[in-house]
Amino acid sequence: MLTGVPGNQIRMAAPAPKPEPEGCRVTDPIVVEALAVRTAEGPGQVKLLPPSTVSCELARAVSLWLDTSLQPLARGAFGRELTALRVGGGHECRRRNRQTQGSFSEHATGQALDIFAFQLGDEKQGGLAVSVERPNGLEQTRFLDGVRQSACGAFMTVLGPGADAAHANHLHIDIQRRRTAASRFCQ
Repeated sequence: MLTGVPGNQIRMAAPAPKPEPEGCRVTDPIVVEALAVRTAEGPGQVKLLPPSTVSCELARAVSLWLDTSLQPLARGAFGRELTALRVGGGHECRRRNRQTQGSFSEHATGQALDIFAFQLGDEKQGGLAVSVERPNGLEQTRFLDGVRQSACGAFMTVLGPGADAAHANHLHIDIQRRRTAASRFCQ
């Protein structure tokens, strides 16, 4: 589904070099370099910097969120198009909050992504970077508040600054299903 959309830059992820533990397998892993969005001028794209390996299901959720919520939010807040997400923590076989014991993180299954900053406009032509950890002023703070609120509707779990020390510098989003379809965890 994502491969047929002009503007999407995705490819199949290479197989793991060695067998991974049961809790660290990604269903339909893909590498996302950019996802298509609608801009004021027509088709556009939002890059993931660096490209991230995630499940196809998460990529679809992020794609929809970017197009229907974040792009209009960026345009309304700054009069600029969202052009990139500075990300980390796509697929990574590890436990929650990098602990040595306990449940595996949603990153282990490619169902989560961490966002550190939002790039608006062309970076080389005076574009604007909005850091999740250190927004610059009220306008950026309000934008991040809107980002977080929209993420809480689009994803099952959203954690960011103020949730805990492990999420002080980024916004964690994931699609792990909870007890009920309507159940969300948003901090």
